[in-house]
Amino acid sequence: MRNTKKTFLERKNVIISFRRYGIDAMSAMALGLFASLLIGTIIGQNVAPGSMISQRLLEIGGYATSVTGPVMALAIGHALMAPPLVLYSLAAVGAACNALGGSGGPLAVFFIGIIACEVGKLVSKETKIDIIVTPAVTIITGGALAIVFAPMFKSVCDALGVFIGWATNLQPLLMGIVV
Repeated sequence: MRNTKKTFLERKNVIISFRRYGIDAMSAMALGLFASLLIGTIIGQNVAPGSMISQRLLEIGGYATSVTGPVMALAIGHALMAPPLVLYSLAAVGAACNALGGSGGPLAVFFIGIIACEVGKLVSKETKIDIIVTPAVTIITGGALAIVFAPMFKSVCDALGVFIGWATNLQPLLMGIVV
């Protein structure tokens, strides 16, 4: 029985390891974050305040930052070698996680995106109606997890921010070096 599970997971390319999730998926997510939020912020900086070019760059930067969650989830799916239907479905998962997670959105995208991707990979190409089943399972799994857990990630990140602010006020020199 154990060999059957292992064979199934190998066939589905579900490899549970620190390297796969902690390095590959996180590195890809960081690239997605850079390619959307950070570049959007850089582009959106007021080069010449009040000019038409500045207004258009601000608008373009806004478009880039608005897709941060989906881009991070897609990057994670790419790193985990998700089949196309799973990969494209992760855009909805990333959007839900980022929207519901607030300040903890990227953290929610990371954990929930990995779970939704792996669950989607498990059902991919297992039925004759794969075009319906795979995206539905991926999006419902990720969406349900986002509804339940993304607000918790927000609370954790908000509490961490308050703690860092408190610690910085208490020991500005030490916290300036540590953080």
